Amino acid sequence: MADRERNEAKEHEEASAERSLRPKSLSEFIGQRLLVENLKIAAFSAKRRGECLDHILLSGMPGLGKTTLASLLAKEMEIGLHVTSGPAVGNGEDLLGLLTSLKRGDILFVDEIHRLSRQAEECVYSAMEDLEVHVVLAHGHEARAIRVRVEPFTLVGATTREGMLSPPFRGRFGIVEKLEPYPPEDLVEILTRSAGLLDCELEPDAARHLAESCRGTPRYANRFLRRVRDLALYRHGGNGSGPPHSLRLTVDVVKEALHRLGINERGLDRVDRRILDVLLSSEKPVGLKTLAVQVGEDEGTLEDVYEPYLMQRGLLIKTPKGRAATEKASQVYRSHENGEAVQRGG
Repeated sequence: MADRERNEAKEHEEASAERSLRPKSLSEFIGQRLLVENLKIAAFSAKRRGECLDHILLSGMPGLGKTTLASLLAKEMEIGLHVTSGPAVGNGEDLLGLLTSLKRGDILFVDEIHRLSRQAEECVYSAMEDLEVHVVLAHGHEARAIRVRVEPFTLVGATTREGMLSPPFRGRFGIVEKLEPYPPEDLVEILTRSAGLLDCELEPDAARHLAESCRGTPRYANRFLRRVRDLALYRHGGNGSGPPHSLRLTVDVVKEALHRLGINERGLDRVDRRILDVLLSSEKPVGLKTLAVQVGEDEGTLEDVYEPYLMQRGLLIKTPKGRAATEKASQVYRSHENGEAVQRGG
């Protein structure tokens, strides 16, 4: 129990640290420029007309800013934000309390919306289109349904698997946007801003190296930056003299911190390398379930977090028979006796 409480406290601390680095307005949001501009236009127009925003679906890999954008939209519109997630909503009855508590124009943000149950989906359908939900009272031959009105609202759904939404559900969203992995230039800008908030000076070469090692994701960038800051503080103030006013983060400190985190020179972490090691060791494609067992990760985590990045890097492909390493992966990496993929040649 004590270990669990410590883990929960650590996760809460990490989440609080991450929130402190988030932008405070849409104007401060770095990257995804066209998407952000489209949301600004929609928010401005809806506010000018005195109407609700259209329902919005945001898709993309974890850590790209979907939750942050929903929060910033609520600030931009000066309306309330209510947050839940697909797994937290068991059925339509669980959603009823949220829907009936919404005030006119409020945003209901549902993370992992693809994991809503069919019953919850149907409940949302009627609320989105007809501004009412159907509640069944009693059961059996005494069962009867009543309609409960809800205030006009905006549903903002976030998903890492847009294809899992049923076509009728997806079709009810007036605005559908996809967040793409961030190029290094945007991540350098994000890291420089975050370093300033952490009272650190991030050297340009260090920022670039870090940006190229964080999977095109601001969440990873800020997480790695805090670990680099910790290492720099340890090196600078490890003698007990207390933290300096401002820390200088060099490329050498960045490289050491990434090494300690298990990130290699190509930006691949231990799980990435285990995946490639399994695939390169197999003479035929490997099924997702088998791969998850051999790597020691959840199937959903492999699909949502690791596979998109490896596919983006051209190291993994999906085939009808399973996952396989590409020719590029076999040229760059070879299986190593310690179970990790190591770089081959230059």
